[in-house]
Formats: sequence, structure tokens, C-alpha cells
Amino acid sequence: MLQLPRVSAVPGGIAIVNLGSASDAPRVWLGGERVLVMWNGREWVALVGVPLATRSGSMLRVEAHHRDGTVTRHECEIGPKAYASQHLKVKPEHVDLSADDLARFERERAHLSSVLRTFTEDRLTNLRMLQPTPGKRSSSFGLRRYFNGEARNPHSGMDIAAPVGTPVVAAAAGRVVDIGDYFFSGSTLILDHGSGLLSLYAHLSSMDVTKGQNVPAGVRVARVGATGRVTGPHLHFSVYLNATAVDPALFLTA
Repeated sequence: MLQLPRVSAVPGGIAIVNLGSASDAPRVWLGGERVLVMWNGREWVALVGVPLATRSGSMLRVEAHHRDGTVTRHECEIGPKAYASQHLKVKPEHVDLSADDLARFERERAHLSSVLRTFTEDRLTNLRMLQPTPGKRSSSFGLRRYFNGEARNPHSGMDIAAPVGTPVVAAAAGRVVDIGDYFFSGSTLILDHGSGLLSLYAHLSSMDVTKGQNVPAGVRVARVGATGRVTGPHLHFSVYLNATAVDPALFLTA
């Protein structure tokens, strides 16, 4: 039975685009990124992660490349979505990176960007996910922070408050495609669930898996920590579609 996330065609949400009932699944692209395609029992549909920077009222356009060589173009209007903002006054040294730290961050950003573009051809039927650790969910996805009046990137995931050492489980079955220690996110692992759907777990204190390992949903993969640039222990949990961060709450089963 097909199990989809909650659809919300807004910035940071998920748009469903109908593609027709051809015998074979088309390959669909949003810009230069492959898009997840599923069969809903009647026709093929594309599940498109909508970038947070997309303007409300704009049209999201995808290209479907069919087996017979034809290309069809489809579009979906993006609705409004207001995310919270937070203005903070902090010491400059807490937000301005040194030259060495900035160089490290740029190297890590390029690497993570490449990892998050992973696309395997696995055909998915279940896109619902488990909450990866017990605790209070923060509704901080999309939160735009301003430090001393300067805008920072919107928050790309959900924070779940939990003590150091709390088990973290795989939100869905997948393969470990990246493990690393990063400047901002600390000890981090990324799971590939197929067709451009990935999940990221950050600020970990320890891990129980290795790169390349396949893990079932609900199996412990790590423990909560406070590594990286954080003010306290918690799990940062992100979900990506077509290399785009989308609201993890849309995928959670409860």
C-alpha cells in the first residue's frame, strides 16, 4: 500500500505533480536534480521537495523524460507559508568565523552538498518515517535567525530535545552514505532511503553503524549528543528530497 507524506505545496514543503499513466516510470527533473517518482495505483506522480527560497505564488516546473524519448513539462503553484524569525544580540566572535574555520566550513559544505544529491533507483512505496528519538519536537524548521541584524540561513531541520546518550533510530530503512565530524553539525550521519529521499542526524555523541551499512527502520544507529556548534544536547533531524531540505514533520507517522 502506498504511504505518502503529508502534502503541502509551500516553501519547504512537498508538491505532488501528476505525470500520467504511461507503462514505464518517467525520469523527472527539477532544475538539475532528479525527483522521486511513484505509482499511486492510477498514474505516476512526482513528489517534489520545494526549496525554502521559493516565492509564494510562483510556479514550480518539472520536466518528465519518458522512455519513448518525449519530454513533458508540468507545473504546480506554490502556496504561502510564513515561518518564524528570531532576532538575537550576541558577541561578534560567536558568529563570525575565523579564516581557518571558514575554510573548513566551505570544504564541508561542498562535500555535504554532493552527498545530499545522492539518487539511487530504488522504487519506494512507503515514505512515512518514525520519530528518530523520543523527546519534545521543536517547530523550528524554516526558522530564520538574525544575529546582530544579519540574516542567517533558515533552519533546515527539526530539533528534538533529549539527554546525551538517548538512542537515535533510523527513521526509515536505508543505507548509511555519510559519516563525519562537521564544524556546525558535529558528529553526523546521513541515510539514503532511495530515489533522492535522505535523512540526516546531527550533534551525535556516538554511532552504531558504519558507512555503506544497510539498516532497517527503527534500528538504533546512534546516540544523542551535543557535538558541533550547539548550546545543549539535542538531535537535529533533517529530511531531503531532490537535494532540498523539507519539513520533517510532514513525514512523521505520529
